[in-house]
Amino acid sequence: MSDPDPAAPSDYRLAPLLAARFVGLYLVLLAVVVFAATALVAVADLPSVSLVVLLVAGVVGLFVLAWLLRVRTSVVHLDATGYRVSLVRGAGVRRARWTDVEDAVTASVRGFPCVLIRLRDGGTTTIPVQVLAGDPDAFARDVRSRLRAGGRRRG
Repeated sequence: MSDPDPAAPSDYRLAPLLAARFVGLYLVLLAVVVFAATALVAVADLPSVSLVVLLVAGVVGLFVLAWLLRVRTSVVHLDATGYRVSLVRGAGVRRARWTDVEDAVTASVRGFPCVLIRLRDGGTTTIPVQVLAGDPDAFARDVRSRLRAGGRRRG
């Protein structure tokens, strides 16, 4: 398989299983809000149409969240100048330029396969490949290709 073009930006999205967890959390929170609103409507003798409005707004919010997680949210962005990581708790350094990267290696952190990007100043970025949609090997190849293009060592 050929290496990706290091000049073209790459965006790696959230794995579908993790997106489903976010959507599930949203549904639980929506259920709690609707339950509390139902109690409030019953106790305060408010119009029941307010519950319908709340529920419709909640369902619209659900679809917006699912769309954002599926299409718009990038967990890792790689481009010709560097990388940016978001939504990964404990990732370490979230953004760096390729010129600041010493090397990148694959590692197992707490039993999970990761790409570990080590910086020249001693900082690290840990990216668990299970949080990314797509092929973990393709992601590792993309990172190594960008390091080679920048004249750095690879792991």
